[in-house]
Amino acid sequence: LPYIICCSLINLTIIKVNKALFIYRESGKKLTSNKMDQSYLIETLSEAADIVKEITNAKGATIAASNQGKGSMLPSSAELWNNENNNGYEYVWFPSKISELDKVADRIIEVEDVIEDDRPGYTYPEYQKRRAMFTKIALNYKQGNPIPLIDYLDTEIATWRIVYTTLQNLYEKYACKEYLTNFQLLIKYCGYSPDNIPQLQHISQFLRERSGFTLRPVAGYMSPRDFLSGLAFRVFNCTQYIRHPSKPFYTVEPDCIHELLGHMPLLADRSFAEFSQEIGLASMGASDEEVQKLANLYFFTVEFGLCRQNGIIKAYGAGLFGSAKEFEHAMTTPERQREFDLEQIMEMECKVTSYQDFYYITNSFTEAIKKLRDFATGMKRPFSVRYDPYTQSVLTVRNKQDIETYAKELKSNFDNFMSCLRNIDMATKSINNQHDDK
Repeated sequence: LPYIICCSLINLTIIKVNKALFIYRESGKKLTSNKMDQSYLIETLSEAADIVKEITNAKGATIAASNQGKGSMLPSSAELWNNENNNGYEYVWFPSKISELDKVADRIIEVEDVIEDDRPGYTYPEYQKRRAMFTKIALNYKQGNPIPLIDYLDTEIATWRIVYTTLQNLYEKYACKEYLTNFQLLIKYCGYSPDNIPQLQHISQFLRERSGFTLRPVAGYMSPRDFLSGLAFRVFNCTQYIRHPSKPFYTVEPDCIHELLGHMPLLADRSFAEFSQEIGLASMGASDEEVQKLANLYFFTVEFGLCRQNGIIKAYGAGLFGSAKEFEHAMTTPERQREFDLEQIMEMECKVTSYQDFYYITNSFTEAIKKLRDFATGMKRPFSVRYDPYTQSVLTVRNKQDIETYAKELKSNFDNFMSCLRNIDMATKSINNQHDDK
């Protein structure tokens, strides 16, 4: 437990430092004239310093725990996973390198309890032939390669057009501000329009620059474990096929209308991207029961979540953004809206053929991340995980050497942060002196 606590504290500090550094880099030294931004940086530094003190205490507990065993090292990973004192934890394989996502890409599953009427097109040979082409593209794809461009049919563009144009009024009325802002950027940089279905390759390049997320094509539904493991690497498995034109406003399966209109605008937001990755990291090595709870959290936030902005309820769930009827229903039935409750969410039934029983409201993605981390701290796995963006790897944290390595990276970020603050302080003094001279 001390390892997990220490790892969580380091994660929190790095996030605060990186957020402050991002603001500084984006604004440059003009930031010195903005007292609100200055106050934010000072407040962030203070909070980070407090957390560093907690890390020091946790580190002491970690070292003490490791010294109680044989020598000064904790058991190896294999010994940890088979130890009788590990709450019955059984090792579950998970990808540790981004290239290993190729190993789970072909594990497509069928949607359960779906009648034939809910799957229009499956009795049409031409539609099935088209779907087979998309499946072949997805199964042959290798992580990191360019995503093949699709020459969409006129019938597919017509389906896209009717959904795209119908939903625009609902977006303007009910969508959160992050969605609306990024949707305009997708129009500008990725070719979003009623008459054009954007290409995954172009969107993936855009997302990489905005939030670090990338896309890879997928043939259909994946298991919760396999899908969430991609999020840990900031990789979103995305379909390229289009729903059948006989039911343009309904699909029980994910399709690129759902993905592109629903998911892409929020994946371009850094805070939302962080929340999505946190769910993915929490799933690594988790038990089947824990993965299902995390899948529920994803479903009732990323897919059907609501948020409160300036006292007004807005939507951020992709499942709502791709379904006109349920979108309107969720926003106009306050008796179906509930405050964010992690324990309740993780026990709720996820429905794919009918409206949800409830839609949960969060005040911020930061609030959701904090509650997610609280859950992850109590998970059965005898280790924590972290993402290394330099090697695009998921690293396990299970002994004091891992903690010390992580702490060194934290110190490097923190030193950079302090350097930025010194630059701000010098620039602020210079501006104040100029004002005094006038």
